[in-house]
Amino acid sequence: MSSAANTKPVLQGVKIKQRKGVQKATAKFEPTVFRDQFIGVISSAAPGNLDELSTKLDAAGNTLEYRRYVETLFEILIAGRLLAPGGTFLDDGTPASPFSIFSAEDDLSSIKKHVDVFHKLMRRYKYLLRGFEDTLRNLLQYVNRFSPEDANKLALATGVFCSSGLANLNVLTVLFKEHLVKEGLSLLFVTTVFKTYLVDQSVDQLGLNLSKAGMSERLLDFFPPNKRDEDSFARHFEAEDMKQLVTFQNKKQMIMRKDSVIENVRVLLEEGKITECMTFLKAQAKEAGLSEPEFIPLIWTGIMASVDWGTRVDQIDNQILKTIHQHSKLLAAFCTSPKTEIALMQTIQVNFYEDARFIKQFRAVTQLLYKNDVLSESAILYWAEKGSKTQGRTVLMKQMEPFIHWLKNASDDEDSDDE
Repeated sequence: MSSAANTKPVLQGVKIKQRKGVQKATAKFEPTVFRDQFIGVISSAAPGNLDELSTKLDAAGNTLEYRRYVETLFEILIAGRLLAPGGTFLDDGTPASPFSIFSAEDDLSSIKKHVDVFHKLMRRYKYLLRGFEDTLRNLLQYVNRFSPEDANKLALATGVFCSSGLANLNVLTVLFKEHLVKEGLSLLFVTTVFKTYLVDQSVDQLGLNLSKAGMSERLLDFFPPNKRDEDSFARHFEAEDMKQLVTFQNKKQMIMRKDSVIENVRVLLEEGKITECMTFLKAQAKEAGLSEPEFIPLIWTGIMASVDWGTRVDQIDNQILKTIHQHSKLLAAFCTSPKTEIALMQTIQVNFYEDARFIKQFRAVTQLLYKNDVLSESAILYWAEKGSKTQGRTVLMKQMEPFIHWLKNASDDEDSDDE
């Protein structure tokens, strides 16, 4: 068969039109062309008329490819120019945009008005949100390339972006870069961000969002290595009139210390190292900065966490009594005052109320701790009269009635003997 016979017929004089998807895939990516068109839209608004600018940016989204050039768009709106590799500005003779965060006045009022333009634009084009965070994060890593004034404007804007919900605080993680931390730029930047954030939001909200961003335990990492301690943290933020952030940090550190004590008790007791656990707790009692009534609940929680309670319900009763008897000396060593004894009883009360597997054994556990000289008669009677918590009080009081009655009668008998 000849090759001519295998040739497919071709329609002469007919232009084959590419599908739209193919056209877009083969279109050349031209950020500078988009930049020129976008700056043209910005320049068409009356200088300083941000409402008119927002209207024009809204309309331009119908003709300009915002989705395709999202990074270019936000580089212009934030910095006024395009970034070249390495964080320097692209220098091709094109004037900077008449509107940008960097062109705003270096004060919070002006920055907030400029940020409002971002809000209106992203309310209309929600798909820009993700690209906005990516672009902001990329810009933040080059704060050492910007002038101090521009870096401060960016920090103010970032604080407003985050407090108003346009960006997540995790954009700040790029500031953990070693050279930025070492030069003190990271600390300077986040200080302005946090101060700005706290203008409109509470420190609790800041703490919540720092936790969501995985940063609440890394605040000291913004400090240069030679200043990475709690005292430096307190001095710095108190000097910046942010004592509420210092209080938040202190609470967070205390929670971490408590969790650490509980975890260490759990591990040591799981491994059967009761003597080592006692030594560890004596050292921690001095270092943790906790009073004995604050410390005893940690020991109890660690003891309970060290046991696998996954056994059958009918075996738990014996198991918990065996566990408490085994560790009574550990509890007694850190339960040396009536106030601490009551704190221990309150801890057990809440623990048993929250885990119904144990609640029937409250009286038996209390009696065992009394027998083993962990709890005193006076502490148990005080707990019964006015020291108990509200959780499960009615049920536990009824359960404790026989033991309380016995203690009171024993006390009366002792008084009679003394007479």
